[in-house]
Amino acid sequence: MSKLDVLTPQNSQLIFIDHQPQMAFGVQSIDRQTLKNNTVGLAKAARIFNIPTIITTVETLSFSGHTYPELLDVFPDAPLLERSSMNSWDDQKVRDALAKNAAEGRRKIVVAGLWTEVCNTTFALSCLNDTDYEIYMVADASGGTTLEAHNRAMDRMVQVGVVPMTWQQVLLEWQRDWARKETYDAVVSLVMEHSGAYGMGIDYAVTMVHKGPHRSQHTGERLDPVSA
Repeated sequence: MSKLDVLTPQNSQLIFIDHQPQMAFGVQSIDRQTLKNNTVGLAKAARIFNIPTIITTVETLSFSGHTYPELLDVFPDAPLLERSSMNSWDDQKVRDALAKNAAEGRRKIVVAGLWTEVCNTTFALSCLNDTDYEIYMVADASGGTTLEAHNRAMDRMVQVGVVPMTWQQVLLEWQRDWARKETYDAVVSLVMEHSGAYGMGIDYAVTMVHKGPHRSQHTGERLDPVSA
C-alpha cells in the first residue's frame, strides 16, 4: 500500500467520529450547515461505492446528543460504536472494526469527525503509531472550535503523514472514470444535490444545453409575463 495509490472502492474504509449536535455547537471553523452537507455527501458517496463505514459516538445520552439524523438515514442499520474516550483509538470496538476491514485490503482509512483538534488528531496519531494503516482526513467534513485550531490540527497531522482531503475529492477519486456507468448516475445525482455550484452547473448543462428533463417534479404551469 502506498500513498501514491489513489483511493479506490476496494482499498478504502470510512469512519465518522462524533457528528453529534453538542460537538457541532462548538464548531467555528466552518459554517455548520455546510459541514453537515459535506458530511452527508461523503456518507452518500460511501454508500454508492459500498465502502465499509464505521460510525462512532461519544457520551451520546449524557452530553453529545444523537448523531445527525441525515447521516444515520444513509446507514440505517449501522451499529453506533459508543465511547467514553475522546480518542476513538482507545475503544477496542473501533480497533476491531477497522482491523476487520483492513484484513480485506482496506488499509486506507478515510476520516471525518468533530473536533479536528481533539478527536480527529488523537485518533490519527494513535492509529498511525500502532498500525501500518494510512489516514486520509476529510477537512471539510470535519470541524474545529476555531479556524486556527482546525488548521493547526491539520498541519500537525500532515507532518506525521496524514493525507488531507475534501469530501468531493474522495467521491471523484472513488469514481475515477466517467465510463464507469454502474455508479455514474448515482454520483451525478449526489453532485447535483450536495456539490453547490458544481451541482448547479450540471443541472444547467442537463436542462439548458442538452435539453434534458428537469429533476424537479414541479407540475405548476409557467405564466407568461404580463405588463402592469
